[in-house]
Amino acid sequence: MDIAVALALLAMLSPLLLATAVAVMLEDGRPVFFRQQRVGRSGHVFGMFKFRSMVKNAATIGPYFTVDHDPRITRIGRVLRRTSIDELPQLINVVLGDMSLVGPRPDVPAQRSLYTDAQWALRCSVRPGITGLAQALLRSEGTQQQRLELDLRYVREHNLRMDLQIMYWTVGRLSGKGAN
Repeated sequence: MDIAVALALLAMLSPLLLATAVAVMLEDGRPVFFRQQRVGRSGHVFGMFKFRSMVKNAATIGPYFTVDHDPRITRIGRVLRRTSIDELPQLINVVLGDMSLVGPRPDVPAQRSLYTDAQWALRCSVRPGITGLAQALLRSEGTQQQRLELDLRYVREHNLRMDLQIMYWTVGRLSGKGAN
C-alpha cells in the first residue's frame, strides 16, 4: 500500500516537485537533490533523497545535524525545511522499498552509538518512515533522547490506527513550527 500511495503522491505533487527543483537550481545551482546514507530495516544502508536545502559543501563544514539558524541552510532551504517540502523526494525511497510512509526516521550510521545493542536491533526491525511519532509530536523541538524514546515506542506499538494518527498529526505540524 505504501508504494501505491507514494506513486499517487508523486504524480499529484509533480508540479510542486518541479517548481522546487527549479528554485533550488536557480539559487544555488546543481545538484537539486541531496542523497545521504541512512540506516534502514535490518541495518541496510541506503541513500535517502531530499531536496538540497544547504550549501553544496555543508557536510564538510558542519555536523550531520542542523541547529537553529544554521548558516549552511540556503534561503530557499529555510522555506523547504519549514514546510517539509525538502522531504518529498523520500517518496522515491518509498517506491524503491527503502522507506515507508510512517516509521521512525532513518538514522545516519553515526547515530548507531546512541543506542544499546537491543535498542538498535529493535529500531532496525521496521522500515524507517518519512514521518514518525517523534516528528508528529515534536518535529525538531525535542531532544535526541526524546526522539529516540518515541522511535522505540513506535516500533513496539505500531499499528494501522497509530500510523493514521501520526499522518494526521504530521499534517498539523506542517505549519512550520519546530522546523530548522
